[in-house]
Amino acid sequence: MLFQIVSLVGAILILIAYGAQQLGRLAAETRTYQILNLFGGLFLCVAAVAARQYGFILLEGTWTVASGYGCWRVMR
Repeated sequence: MLFQIVSLVGAILILIAYGAQQLGRLAAETRTYQILNLFGGLFLCVAAVAARQYGFILLEGTWTVASGYGCWRVMR
C-alpha cells in the first residue's frame, strides 16, 4: 500500500511538471521543473524496485539520473 502511494505521488509530480510545461506556465530550464521530475522519477523508481519491475527500474532510474543532471545544470 505504501509503495502505491509513493508511485502515485511520483506520477503526479511528473505530470504536474509536464502539464505546466505544455501549457507554457513552466519552462523546462527552471529549477522547479527539474526538481519535480527528479523527485517524481525517484519515487517511481523506488516503487519499481519494491515491485521488482526491472523495465520500470531502468526507465525511472534513467529518468532520475537525467533529471539529476538537469537539476545540477540549472542550479550552477
